[in-house]
Amino acid sequence: MGINDLVQEAHSNAVSKGWWDEERSFGEIIALIHSEASEALEDYRNGEPPTNVWYEHDGQDHAVQVDDDYKPCGIPSELADIVIRVFDACGRYGIDLEKAITEKMAYNATRPQRHGGKVI
Repeated sequence: MGINDLVQEAHSNAVSKGWWDEERSFGEIIALIHSEASEALEDYRNGEPPTNVWYEHDGQDHAVQVDDDYKPCGIPSELADIVIRVFDACGRYGIDLEKAITEKMAYNATRPQRHGGKVI
């Protein structure tokens, strides 16, 4: 499955779950993407390593996902949520994300070492 297939799947799921029953502003969409990044940072601040995954079910944390009712948690899950929200936005606006990624990666390959000189 290609990136644009995943875009369509994510957007179709969001539409079917009612997340597009009312129009959202572009700013709200970006804020939702940002909120997922903040959740990943919060997990990190709480001492979770970037690779740790656990599953919530009935108010309890579990080490394994027994079925789809067990919600994946942790930084990998939050990073997935970021991508899913980006996919949904691209589906909404008809953005060819696969082309955009390919173009941007090709451009980035031409940039000098640590371009811009910015520090964190």
